[in-house]
Amino acid sequence: MKKILIITDNLQDQINGVVTTYKNIEHHALLDGYHVDYLDPGRFRYVDCPKYNQVKLSWPYKMGQKIKEIAPDHIHIATEGPLGLFARIYLTKLGIRYNTAYHTRFPEGLKKIMNLPENISWSYLRWFHKHCGKILVPTESIKRELRDKGFTNEIVSWTRGVDRSIFMPQVDKKVNVEQPLLVCVSRVSKEKSLELFFEMQYPGARKIMVGDGPMLEEYKERYTDVHFVGFKTGQELVKYYANADVFVFPSSWETFGIVMIEAMACGTPVAAFPTTGPIDIIDQGITGYMDNDLATAVKHCLALDRTQVESYSQKWDWKNAWEIFRDNLVDTKNVS
Repeated sequence: MKKILIITDNLQDQINGVVTTYKNIEHHALLDGYHVDYLDPGRFRYVDCPKYNQVKLSWPYKMGQKIKEIAPDHIHIATEGPLGLFARIYLTKLGIRYNTAYHTRFPEGLKKIMNLPENISWSYLRWFHKHCGKILVPTESIKRELRDKGFTNEIVSWTRGVDRSIFMPQVDKKVNVEQPLLVCVSRVSKEKSLELFFEMQYPGARKIMVGDGPMLEEYKERYTDVHFVGFKTGQELVKYYANADVFVFPSSWETFGIVMIEAMACGTPVAAFPTTGPIDIIDQGITGYMDNDLATAVKHCLALDRTQVESYSQKWDWKNAWEIFRDNLVDTKNVS
C-alpha cells in the first residue's frame, strides 16, 4: 500500500472541520489501497494555545527521524501551526516534495482573538505555502481569495462530504412557522460571531446553541433566553439538526462550514450571511437563504421544502472529497 503522511496540529479526537475531513477521507483511502499515517501533537509534547485551546502547541522533537521511519510516498501538511511549520522547514531544506491545505481563516481569527494585524498573518501564510506542490482549499471563493492575497501556487478546490449513515431527516418533522426552533452548532468562541445569532430578533423563535468552547459560561450568563446544550455528537447531534426548523450559521470567517451540509442532510435549511463558506454551499432559495439580515434569511428558510433541501445536499460526498485529495497528492523522494 502507498503511504500518505498527514502532518497536523490537531489531535485525532478533536471535533472540528479539519479532523472530520481527514477521518472521513481516510476510510475511502484504505478502500483505494492507501495507508494513512499522522504526525500530530499526540506524538510529541504539547500544550494548549492560550485563548484558543483547539490549537495545540507542540515541540516536534526528532520530527525528521519520525518522517524517515514512516517513509511516506506522499506528505500532506494540513495545518500551519508548530508541527506544520517545522515540517515545512525540514522538508523544504531537504528538497522533499509535499502539498498543503488551507482550512482556517486564521488572519481574521487572530485579529479578533489577539488583535494581531491581518497583514502579518497573511505574510506568514504566503511564506508557509510558498514551496508546496499544491494548496488544497475548501471552495472556489477561498481559491480566489488566496489569489487576491498574492498566492502564486497551484490552488485546488477540495470539496467536503456528509456521513449519510448518521445524518438524515426526521420522517415526521413538521415546520413550526409561528414558533420556529432555531439551532446553531459551533465551537463557542469569540471569532464565531455567535452574538449575531443570540441577539437576532425573530418573533416567537426558540434558540438552541449546540457546542462547547471558551465563551460558553460567559454567553450563558449574558443570553438567558438561549438554551445552551453543550457539546453533542452522533445521534444526539443529529436530533438537534433534524428537529430544527432552521439552522442558523452566523459566522463570516469560515472557509467551508461542514455543519451547514450536515444540517442540510437532515433536511434543515440554512440561514446565513452571503459570505465565504455559505455562498459556496447554499443553493439560494433551495437549501437555504443568505441575507445581510439573519432574521430575513430565517423567514425565507421557513418556506423551503425540506425534502428538496435533503435532495440537493446529496452532492456533498466524502468519496468525491477523497478522490480530489488523491489526485492532487505529489510524489516525495524516498526519505528512508
